[in-house]
Amino acid sequence: MKPVEIFKALSNETRLQILEWLKEPEKHFSPQPVEVSDFSKSGVCVTQFHEKLNVTQSTASQHLSLLNRAGLETAQRHGKFTYYKRNEEAFKQLQEMIGKDI
Repeated sequence: MKPVEIFKALSNETRLQILEWLKEPEKHFSPQPVEVSDFSKSGVCVTQFHEKLNVTQSTASQHLSLLNRAGLETAQRHGKFTYYKRNEEAFKQLQEMIGKDI
């Protein structure tokens, strides 16, 4: 984990909102197709983010990509769509790093 990349990713209100939504996706997103309906296994489709954020799909993808590069979420392809979910292990490591090193 690179602290600068993580804090850069966390320094944007939209990305913080995305991480908050991903904490409880079933509460914030509409149901997905049956083959990817389990948010905890598949994650949330990029199209749901761009609709909820009211931004273009490329803008939503940029935010999600930055969070992914920082290690705060994982991405998984299903057909032509990418699904994202929080990387809870990364948040545990971040908590430890802040408590120990900062």
